[in-house]
Amino acid sequence: MKASLGIKLEGAASIDGLTLFAPIALDIRPNQWTCLLGPSGVGKSTVLRLIADLKTYVDFDGTITTSDGQPLTDRVAYMAQSDLLFPWLSVAENVSIGARLRGEKPDGKRVLDMVSRVGLSGHDTKKPAALSGGQRQRVALARTLMENRPVILLDEPFSALDAKTRAEMQELTFALLKERTVLLVTHDPAEAARLAHIGYIMQPQGLIPMEMPETPPVRPIDDPLTIACQTALFRVLRKGAA
Repeated sequence: MKASLGIKLEGAASIDGLTLFAPIALDIRPNQWTCLLGPSGVGKSTVLRLIADLKTYVDFDGTITTSDGQPLTDRVAYMAQSDLLFPWLSVAENVSIGARLRGEKPDGKRVLDMVSRVGLSGHDTKKPAALSGGQRQRVALARTLMENRPVILLDEPFSALDAKTRAEMQELTFALLKERTVLLVTHDPAEAARLAHIGYIMQPQGLIPMEMPETPPVRPIDDPLTIACQTALFRVLRKGAA
């Protein structure tokens, strides 16, 4: 499915009169991965929640528009920082919860295939309490990937994973979302350097556009261009934190 759907968020946000982030113009291009980095508390997750039309505790003075002029309702899949798994449901039931909540019959074969692809084959009947933090995050990732939506919002989706599994899940997620419009929030410059077509560093004062390598994602971890981009991102993040 070809998304061909771009999003623009323009505006500022505040909490009780205190600025969370100054006016920004975030351009999320169709069928590409846009990456948003920045320190904690600067409003990155708020941007995701605003786009997903989820409840926030901020005052947003701005607009969110789409390239086709239509609302984003039912066209967004969102993965939060916490896994938000239902503890009384099995892995397979959590992965298929979207269809269940919509009153649809889950595609059992596809559910098990997705569970297997995130490396949890044989865990489909387990409850979340029996899983590690990294396994739970992979269940949440599988649940998001099950949703056939043109726009995907990912809030630190690989943060709880070990280095090997993180690289594998980055590659799997990118492959499965190849023709989607993706906004990824991360604290990891290496992750952004691997995955992003377009990169921004978010600060209270606004957005800093970052130059990404010309080579297409997913970029090799040890590629000189990837390493150079990672270093440049890290320097700007350190400078902003100083």
